[in-house]
Amino acid sequence: MSFLPPVSVATVLTRVHDGTYLLPAIQREFVWKPDQIISLVDSLLRGYPIGSFLLWDVNAESAGKYTYYNFITNYHESTAPFATKAVVPPGKGIVAILDGQQRLTALNIALYGSHAEKKKGAWVSNASAYVKKSLYLNLLESPDHEELGLAFDLRFLSEAEFKESNKWFRVGEVLTLEDSGPAIMGEIATRGFDAEQGQVAFKKLYSLFDAIRVRQPINCYEETDQDADKVLDIFVRVNSGGTSLSYSDLLLSMATNQWATKDAREEVRTLVQELNHGGSRDFAFTKDNVLKSALMISGLPVRFAVSTFTKENMELVESNWEKTRDSLLTAAALLRQFGFNSHNLTAHSVGIVLAYYLSKLKNMTSYVNSTHNMLDRESVRVWINKTILKGGIWGSGLDSLLSRIRTEIDSHGVDSFPSIQLEQSMAQIGKSLVFDDLEIQALLDVEYGSPKAFATLSLVYPSLNLAVDYHVDHIFAKSHFSEKSLKSLGVQKDSLEEYRSRVNRLANLQLLTGQVNVEKQKMLPTDWFATAFANDENRQLFASQNDVNLDLLGFTQFLEFFDWRSERMRARIVQSLIN
Repeated sequence: MSFLPPVSVATVLTRVHDGTYLLPAIQREFVWKPDQIISLVDSLLRGYPIGSFLLWDVNAESAGKYTYYNFITNYHESTAPFATKAVVPPGKGIVAILDGQQRLTALNIALYGSHAEKKKGAWVSNASAYVKKSLYLNLLESPDHEELGLAFDLRFLSEAEFKESNKWFRVGEVLTLEDSGPAIMGEIATRGFDAEQGQVAFKKLYSLFDAIRVRQPINCYEETDQDADKVLDIFVRVNSGGTSLSYSDLLLSMATNQWATKDAREEVRTLVQELNHGGSRDFAFTKDNVLKSALMISGLPVRFAVSTFTKENMELVESNWEKTRDSLLTAAALLRQFGFNSHNLTAHSVGIVLAYYLSKLKNMTSYVNSTHNMLDRESVRVWINKTILKGGIWGSGLDSLLSRIRTEIDSHGVDSFPSIQLEQSMAQIGKSLVFDDLEIQALLDVEYGSPKAFATLSLVYPSLNLAVDYHVDHIFAKSHFSEKSLKSLGVQKDSLEEYRSRVNRLANLQLLTGQVNVEKQKMLPTDWFATAFANDENRQLFASQNDVNLDLLGFTQFLEFFDWRSERMRARIVQSLIN
C-alpha cells in the first residue's frame, strides 16, 4: 500500500465524474443526512482535515470480474436513493473506493448535484412531498449562535428559496469560476452589494474557492494488490470503526447486486427473522448461517470469499433459493421439535448441516412428523446433541468441517442420516465425537443454567416428548438449600457444604413440562411425587424413566440420592454416546 500526493476536492470530483473512481459492490448504501454534508463542507471551508481515503487500483483484467457502482449525484429519497450500476468498458481499469464513500458522495451531491428528502408529515406516495434542493453558501451572514459547530451559513435550498435573496451562492458554481480574483469580484458585482457587504462576500467566496479549487486536503492511500480477498479484509478492517461489519454483510451486498429477480439482502433478512421467530421457541440464526446454507445447498465452496461470489455462482444460489429457504425452515421446525431454543442450541451451525441433509430428501415436507422417519430423526437428534456436548466441534475449522459433512451426506445420506460415516470423517480432522472419562464426568458436573444441561438430559432420557415445552428443573428444590432451611429439614451442620455444592449439578436436575414445573415450584420432593401423579403406576413409570429413587426423597437422604442417580446417569450417558 502506498501514499499518494494530496489533491484538491475539485480534482477528486473530476475523477468521480469521468468514471475513474467507482464504488465496489461491497460498499453499503449512502446514508448521510443533509446536516452531515453541510458539516463536511464547513470543515473544508475552515481548513480542517476531513480524513484520508483508501483506493484500490483495479487493473483491466480484474475490473471485469466484479460489479461496480457510480457515485450518487442527485439524491432522491423516493426515486433515486441508491447508486446506479456502472458500465466498465472492456480492457479498462478503474479505481475503487474502499474507504471514503460517504464523504465523496456527500461532496459530489454538494458540488455537482442535489438532495431531495420527504417533508415531515407528508405522504410517501405524494410526489410533491420531495423537494429538490441544492447546497448554497450565505455570502453575507454567518450562522446563528444556535448553529453549534458551524462557521459558515450553508443550507440546502429549493429554487424558490434561493430566489428569495441574492445573498445565496450555489456551492457547485465555484467550479466554473475562472479565477479567485476578477471572477469573484464580477460575481459579487452582479448582486448589487454595497462596499461593506462586498468585502464580506469576497472573503466568504474566496474561502470557498480556496477550499475546493486550490488547497489539497484529500490524502489517499492506494492498494494495488489484485487479490480480492485481501482487499475485502482491508475493507472490513478500515470500515469496522463504530459499526460492526462482517464478511457476510459485505458479500451479501455483492449477492444483492448480482441476483436477477430477487433482492438477496431482503430475502436473507426476512428468512433470518422467520427462522428465529417462526414457532414456540426462538433461535439466534444469523446471516452467516443462511448464506453458508445457501452455498452448501448450491454445491459451492462454503468459505466466505470474494472468488465464490461471482455472477455465475450467485445465479446458482438464486436458482436454489426456494430449496434453501424451505430446507432451513424445516430444519428450524425439527430443532424446535427436539426441544432446542436460542439458549440451549449453543451451535446454530448444526442448522446448516440439517438443512443440507433435508434438501437431499425426497420427502422433506413430511420428514418432521412422519412415523416412517421416526428412527432417522432420533439418529439426527443424538448426533446433534453429541456435537453440542463435545467441545471444539463448531469452533475453528468450520468451513472444512461443513465441506466434509457435505461429502459424506452426498455419498451415504440418500436414504438415512449417515451418523456413523459422519463421525468417522470428523475424527480424521480432529473433530472426534468420542468422549473420554474426564469428558463424561464433566457432563455429570454440568450445572443448572448451563445450555449443556438440556442437551445432556435430553440425550439420556430420550422417551420425553421434547416437542412439548420442557424446563430444566431441580428435583430437590434449590429454595430449600439455604443453611437455615436445610437445618430445619434435619440436615447435619457438617453436611451443609456438601449439600450446597451438589444442588445445581446434573444428578439433581430433570426435564419437566412448563406447566408441571410451575405447579411443582418449591414443593418438597416427597410431597410432589405423592400428589403429582394419578396413580402409583404412573408414578413408578416416571421414576423409572427419569432415574428417581422414590425411597430416597427425604432431605436427609439427598447425598445418597445424588450418588445413586449419578451412577445411573453415567451409565445412560455412556450408552447414549456409544449409540
